[in-house]
Amino acid sequence: MRLATWNINGMKARLDYLLHYLREVQPDLIGLQELKMVDESFPRDALQGAGYEAITHGQKSWNGVAVLGRIPMEPVQVGLPSQEHMGARLLSVRAGGLEFTSVYCPNGKTLEHADFACKLAWLDTLAAHFEERCTAGADLVLCGDFNVVPAPIDSWDEATLGGGLFHTEEERSRVGRLLECGFRDAFREAHPEDPGHSWWDYRGGAFHKRQGLRIDLLFATPAIAQRVTGAHVERRWRKKIDGLTPSDHAPVWLDLD
Repeated sequence: MRLATWNINGMKARLDYLLHYLREVQPDLIGLQELKMVDESFPRDALQGAGYEAITHGQKSWNGVAVLGRIPMEPVQVGLPSQEHMGARLLSVRAGGLEFTSVYCPNGKTLEHADFACKLAWLDTLAAHFEERCTAGADLVLCGDFNVVPAPIDSWDEATLGGGLFHTEEERSRVGRLLECGFRDAFREAHPEDPGHSWWDYRGGAFHKRQGLRIDLLFATPAIAQRVTGAHVERRWRKKIDGLTPSDHAPVWLDLD
């Protein structure tokens, strides 16, 4: 089974690119973030033509998450409880014997902005939500764009950026709570020394200069993590394909036995 996560930075702008990816990589489940689209506009017919059903939690112009599947799915949780005012940012489904959650965490804008405190509160609520769910033997996968660089290795320039947005101890400690409650960082366990950058700014040639951040994460409970046979961040899908402009994020995926 192949599980993936991808911030596509606009479903309308990225549909043809996404279809290329689905045909070639064929994930069984993929969590999408930053749809920037309401549920009624979601291109279900085009995705069904590629063999995928969709469960969505959309929002006009901003946010929005979805799960696409080649296997039967049913919704479990739509929206993060008590954080609905922060927009459409969490969706959990049950499929293939596991619970699969796609999240799009708030950005925070700047350390001085009111949105930064809202980001920390959202991450606190997310951790509390999963602390209740991470029971012994739970089959959970939590993936998405966390807008947090978990550790210095995950930043292209920790010396300069450390302590700034995405790199603060306040943000990192909240992501750390997910590990404390039982999740394992599947990519980092598979690749302890690979930075694994998944996002590069469109500006300044950041992608070609390898000036990236690892903010797209796949967490798995031990029952799932022990089944992981591979974990990948694929830079190829951050490049133009057939003239189509990619997202500023690359997809990340896990293979399970």
